[in-house]
Amino acid sequence: MIKVSDLSKNYGSVEAVKSISFDLLDGEIIGFLGANGAGKTTTLKMMTGYLIPTEGSVKVNDLDIIDDIHEIQKQIGYLPELNPLYTEMRVYEYLEFLATIRDISGRDFKDALARVVEQCGLRGVVHKTISDCSKGYKQRIGLAAAMIHDPKILILDEPVTGLDPNQIVEIRELIKSLGKEKLVFMSSHILQEIEATVDRIIIINKGQIVANGTSSELMSSSKGNVLLHMDVKGATKDSIEHVQAKLPSVRFVSFEETDGLQNIQFEYGKDKDPREDLFKYAVKNKWKILKMNPHTTNLEDIFRNLTMEDNADA
Repeated sequence: MIKVSDLSKNYGSVEAVKSISFDLLDGEIIGFLGANGAGKTTTLKMMTGYLIPTEGSVKVNDLDIIDDIHEIQKQIGYLPELNPLYTEMRVYEYLEFLATIRDISGRDFKDALARVVEQCGLRGVVHKTISDCSKGYKQRIGLAAAMIHDPKILILDEPVTGLDPNQIVEIRELIKSLGKEKLVFMSSHILQEIEATVDRIIIINKGQIVANGTSSELMSSSKGNVLLHMDVKGATKDSIEHVQAKLPSVRFVSFEETDGLQNIQFEYGKDKDPREDLFKYAVKNKWKILKMNPHTTNLEDIFRNLTMEDNADA
């Protein structure tokens, strides 16, 4: 278990991370979402001991990230966003080098190497020089390096960056299988990948946690409404605004008119579909309906609403 409490990091006058708190439980795969510069990488570096927090604490199984850093790093496998490979080395040499640093040698190293080669799909490149490997294989090598000591916790910073769709699916399935026996905390800005992989989502914006829950919980905590787009002819703004008086379940959102075509947006609750009543109202008021298109709130909408403004890199 990881417990992050009131964690902050300042770079001079810049507050990159602002007093964030959350818990990560064993056996979970948690996605850490945020726009570029939201504070994701800074947070992960503090959680793994590569940056000292300005304030706050990180506890890993009751060990403190400052006082017990070496013991904690034995329990964590960390894949940074910029994969730190020694490209002049062969794959097995690189993994052997990292294993040696962790006092893994002899039969133990052979067993560890066989395990990560199998898990990460490196059988075809294990004797290749890293510089000769593709981007996808280099990412797998980085993941194998994070796993060589069989850690209880994996912290992955943008693990599918630069991979093609087939490679992304392979890494996703690997992460999901690892999540059955490890705590996996992965950052990304790829919404579809996070939604397909994780059990829970934490969203950070401008250094602050703005959401924490499963996809369904985030949907429920949002308005959860349906936005109805209508293109009509013959409507006036007065008659459109009158709809809300006649149909209390409908909220008027916007009205635009271009070349005699009125684009209208209404909002309503998922359990109060007013389209039949809107159609009857339109017929009575001699509107010609050209389009009636409902759009239900999804994770992308929630993410955009929570992180709408651009952020500078942190």
